[in-house]
Amino acid sequence: MKLILDTNVFVSGIFFSGPPFKIIDYWRRGNVSLMISPDIIDGYQRISEKLSIQFPEVELEPWIELLMLKAKLIDAPPFLESVCEDPDDDKFLACAVASKANVIVSGDKHLLAVSGHQGITVLTPRTFVNIYF
Repeated sequence: MKLILDTNVFVSGIFFSGPPFKIIDYWRRGNVSLMISPDIIDGYQRISEKLSIQFPEVELEPWIELLMLKAKLIDAPPFLESVCEDPDDDKFLACAVASKANVIVSGDKHLLAVSGHQGITVLTPRTFVNIYF
């Protein structure tokens, strides 16, 4: 299965426990393919670096290296017109469309509101874990 994780899910999986961590671990073990675009990577790194200041005990570098080694980098052209109410969230949909991924995991209300767009399902982390684990 090809999967897209929004920034908060990926970052939460690194810094905290719970469903986001379970999803990151599921990917790390090779059970799903994580699809990313350059825009998504930028968001992951920017937010992770901010949180690493608050949580210096978390080693960020191994996670970023794993991301670069195991995730599939996709060229995801932006949409001509915004799909989400928050245009910054469109990058996740664009990556899903370009990679032919069928699931985005997000707790973001703007992404959840467009679930079904071009056949892409948007699930909360808890719902994803309940369905696929």
